[in-house]
Amino acid sequence: MLRFLAKRLVGLLFVLFSITFVTFMVGHLAPGDPIRTLLGNRQDAALYERLRHLYALDLPLGEQYLSYVGGLLHGDLGLSFRYAERPVTDLLAGGVPVSFGLGFVALVISLLIGVPVGMIAALRQNSALDWGSMALMLGLYSIPSFVLIPILRAANYFSLSHAGPSLPVAGWGTPGHWVLPVFVLSAATMGYISRLTRYAMLEVLRQDYIQVAFSKGLRTRYVFFAHAFRNALLPLLTVIGPSIAFLVTGAFVVENLFAIPGIGYLSVQAIGQRDYPVIQGTTVILAVAVVAMNFVTDIAYTLADPRIRLNP
Repeated sequence: MLRFLAKRLVGLLFVLFSITFVTFMVGHLAPGDPIRTLLGNRQDAALYERLRHLYALDLPLGEQYLSYVGGLLHGDLGLSFRYAERPVTDLLAGGVPVSFGLGFVALVISLLIGVPVGMIAALRQNSALDWGSMALMLGLYSIPSFVLIPILRAANYFSLSHAGPSLPVAGWGTPGHWVLPVFVLSAATMGYISRLTRYAMLEVLRQDYIQVAFSKGLRTRYVFFAHAFRNALLPLLTVIGPSIAFLVTGAFVVENLFAIPGIGYLSVQAIGQRDYPVIQGTTVILAVAVVAMNFVTDIAYTLADPRIRLNP
């Protein structure tokens, strides 16, 4: 196990190093001068040189990258170009809990709804319940978030205009602000997980050992949960990591269309303002989260299936 963990950690560090290098180079090689953008119409040569020195832009590119990596190792993401030299960590401190809370709740709801729906559909294969639930889940999986959001807003407005219940469509701070963003963010993942669960369950139910268990007179519920679901769980563990990556990318759209002050919203705003340190900071944080969850998923996969060898 220790050799397996060490090998995975080395791979994780290599991926993170590659991400920091790519994001740094893209930010610093992009056309335009961020200091000129920061100064606007002011033409102060002394201030320009002071800001270039403050942000270490007067150093060779290699030294800038080494300084950037050194700062990362100490938890320093640099200074914002846009917000009066404020540390990027301060800007992201409020957005990180919002984004990760939103993503975590969306993932939990996707699993709590998607897995049971897929299991029930497999148990009632080719029934009206099976076809209806899978058609609904396919629809949720197929609709992009930027299309689903206007549909939900129109339905919300229709309900409000007819004196019905309504939900907030922008902002953050109350429980009502969670409902629509979480639904939009979890819809596609929920549909994917439910269909994968159904397929995995049907594959397991066709195996000989399941038929032997039924022939021994074991109860259907016991065979279904104790034998079939445990083995069908393995493909689900495999896709949790990619599902988190999907939630991360979807959060950029959801946070901006719902005006949620998460790191996705801050990142998109930073792109428009050419605030490269903030862009790099959000990219690194999201990359660490996705890579770490993939690492946890790999460990959970090996623990769930004793047949998997942990030899590197």
